[in-house]
Amino acid sequence: MGGDLVTVRPEASSETLQRLPTFFGISGRNAGATGICMHRVVIPPGAQAEPHYHQGFETAIYLLQGRVETRYGEGLEKSVVNEAGDFLFIPAGVPHQPRNLSQTESAVAIIARNDPNEQENVRLYRPETSARQ
Repeated sequence: MGGDLVTVRPEASSETLQRLPTFFGISGRNAGATGICMHRVVIPPGAQAEPHYHQGFETAIYLLQGRVETRYGEGLEKSVVNEAGDFLFIPAGVPHQPRNLSQTESAVAIIARNDPNEQENVRLYRPETSARQ
C-alpha cells in the first residue's frame, strides 16, 4: 500500500474538443490516475457543447449549478433536462449535446469518467449524417 496523494488545483480552464471551458482535475496526465478522470466543466450562459460521444467509456455528471438540457441518442432526437443537484449517467458511445438553458448564468458540473485520459477518446458527432467520426 504505497503511493502518494495528489492534490490538483486548476487555476485556469482549457477549451476542449466539445468547446466548453474545462478545469482539468484528476487524470492520468496530471495525477497519475489509471482508471478515472474527474473535471469541472462550465457551460457559459446560452452556450452548448459540440455534439460528441465518448468512445469506450462511461460518464457520470453531477450538476452543481444551473439547468441543462442534454439532447442525446441517434440524431440527438431524445432530450433530458437536469438542474442543480441532479446526477446524470451517460453510457459509452451515446451521442449527446448539453446546452445551458439560462441566458444569464453559467451552468457548472463535475464530470467523472472511467478513462484516465482527458480528451483522447472524445469523438465529435454529426447528427445530420448520423455518422461517427
